[in-house]
Amino acid sequence: MEILRVVLTSILSAAALFVIAKVLGHKQMSQLDFFDYITGITIGSIAAELATELEKPLLPLVAMLVYGTITVALTLVTSKMPRMRKFINGTPTIVLNNGKLYRQNMKKAKLDLSEFMVMCRQEGYFNLGDIQTAIFEYNGRLTVLPKATKRPANPEDMNLVPSPEKICTEVIMDGRVLEDNLKRMGLDLKWLQKEIEAQGFKRPKEIFLGVCDDNKQLTLFKSE
Repeated sequence: MEILRVVLTSILSAAALFVIAKVLGHKQMSQLDFFDYITGITIGSIAAELATELEKPLLPLVAMLVYGTITVALTLVTSKMPRMRKFINGTPTIVLNNGKLYRQNMKKAKLDLSEFMVMCRQEGYFNLGDIQTAIFEYNGRLTVLPKATKRPANPEDMNLVPSPEKICTEVIMDGRVLEDNLKRMGLDLKWLQKEIEAQGFKRPKEIFLGVCDDNKQLTLFKSE
């Protein structure tokens, strides 16, 4: 009987948390979706109770399983039902577009003007005139689209076609030479020693990290 009561109260508390999260708004989610939010603040708390519950440890364990099951079930439901996903997680809200601030949308998102300004500055925009569109996402983050004249230039703007970048390979880590990586790149210890000396080092032990790209450009970081 006690286990059934724990199951029912766990479901009730999960529903209550969902309602509270909706009322408080997305900014309270702190970049987490609803499932992470629920799981984080409840299962963690119940786990702490389980660690100290000596008389009836089964009850908090059942509650943890119920919360985990609810989260998994809702994840499966929302993955197959877009409307349910929108209802639970919410939808992105446009708060600024083409020089116009949408006061009602900010109220809907529980976002005041000061918080909006802070989030813009965190994204690197100190002048709202540089922003074409700002969207308050359902995870509490602000996505900013700058005006065309304010966005950074890219190679396409200058009709350039740069070579594709590739991942560098570690050849020295914590003073130790990774010979297998050297061989994979068609290099050897003689080449490595020559490059090390050319950059002012005497031996690999002086180097914390050494990486090499496909153009055989070696970058070394000194071991402090």
